[in-house]
Amino acid sequence: MTGPARRIPTLVVLPAHTLLLDVAGPVEALRKANQLQGALRYDVSFVSPLPQVTSSVGLRLADLSPLPETVKPGTMIVVCGDTKDILGHEADGDIEAWHTGDDAIVAWLRRVVAPGIRLVTICAGARLAARAGLLDGHACTTHFSDCAELAEIAPTARVLENRLYVEDGERFSSAGITAGIDLMLHIIAKDAGPATAAAVARFLVVYLRRAGSDPQLSPWLTGRNHIHPAIHRTQDAITADPAHDWSLDELARIAVTSPRHLSRLFNEHVGMSLPDYVNRLRVALAAELLVGSRADMERVAEQSGFNSARQLRRAWTRIHPTPPSAARRAAAH
Repeated sequence: MTGPARRIPTLVVLPAHTLLLDVAGPVEALRKANQLQGALRYDVSFVSPLPQVTSSVGLRLADLSPLPETVKPGTMIVVCGDTKDILGHEADGDIEAWHTGDDAIVAWLRRVVAPGIRLVTICAGARLAARAGLLDGHACTTHFSDCAELAEIAPTARVLENRLYVEDGERFSSAGITAGIDLMLHIIAKDAGPATAAAVARFLVVYLRRAGSDPQLSPWLTGRNHIHPAIHRTQDAITADPAHDWSLDELARIAVTSPRHLSRLFNEHVGMSLPDYVNRLRVALAAELLVGSRADMERVAEQSGFNSARQLRRAWTRIHPTPPSAARRAAAH
């Protein structure tokens, strides 16, 4: 019997002229993550120093909760970006001034963000975190048009351009607009596992992607940049239990297709054969066991689905330039 879900308080901070997609995209990813698994739940609240704000498309967002006096350890704070250009109000003076309430957000962030609190900035939300001094000494990013300003606000921060998102300790930042979804998928993968992140991405019909200078895509997410439902069902089954002795016939039954057709579809949409895909995930599982346990190589091989340590080493060297033992040594330093 499983225990209660781990709950992650999530405060979404809305400035006066919130970019609507900065809110809707990341929070939609969290909503779907809550639906797809039961191990954890993101408890989302929308907070602001203003009782209502006007979004970038002119839609009013009302009944917002005030900025809380205290924030529990383990909370994730998501600071959304803003804009001075509001659809339908370009020349009007009937909406709150741009940056209204920003000082209150900055002061609140400075007061409540402490070790144990994850700070996530979407797009221009990084400016508010920088004004609070919370990006000093950290790597970060923002919308390409704001990178220079961010570097001026936080001269000791390492502002990285041409990055979809950056993780540095408990600081997470994304580039413009849709990159907030990429960042939230990354966070979901860390919290709930890569299979959940892949399923959320598939629901949103977005790719799990990285910028060219980012670390390599997780092996758990390799080959998921397609929308073929039968292949995703097959990959979901393998990801859930890589060590299982998968046969082509068994996987074909999951995909509801013939073995021959499944092999052809898999090569076409994933870019590798089914045996290669299974071995990649087994190697990934072995890597986690090497780093996270003291099991010897034979035991690691057995738990990750290989018949022997020798078979594991052969599969490993097709993917990694160094032997499995090097991964354990590197993790120990």
